[in-house]
Amino acid sequence: MPVLAQQAGRDDLSPEPGVRFAPLHIYLDSGDRSLAAYQFELKATAGQIEIVGVEGGKHKAFSEPPYYDPAALAKDRIIIAAFNTGRDLPTGRTRIATVHLLIKGDVEPQYELDLTVAGDADGEKIPAEITFEKGEEK
Repeated sequence: MPVLAQQAGRDDLSPEPGVRFAPLHIYLDSGDRSLAAYQFELKATAGQIEIVGVEGGKHKAFSEPPYYDPAALAKDRIIIAAFNTGRDLPTGRTRIATVHLLIKGDVEPQYELDLTVAGDADGEKIPAEITFEKGEEK
């Protein structure tokens, strides 16, 4: 026997006015060196954001969601790290993570990325460049 129920509350599930969701894709370029580990900090220097999720990268070595410090989520910042001890590691520019954001208000957020370390499979520090690309807002 079918049961009919009326939804309580809002019928419109869209976010509040002035609130939107957006992904921020994080890339690391290790040049011709294999990337086995990284740690970086992301923070908002302008605008008001809330970090609502973190997903892994494109290459299978970093496809699982990376580790992050839940305490660092306060104050619009996050510290993220990952490592892989396998042999199939990315080289060159690769997406290492996507950070999902809830953006509040009309001020366009400005972001700062700080690469703490990048390392190869031998545990040696390697030179690398970290960048981000803004994804489509919803």
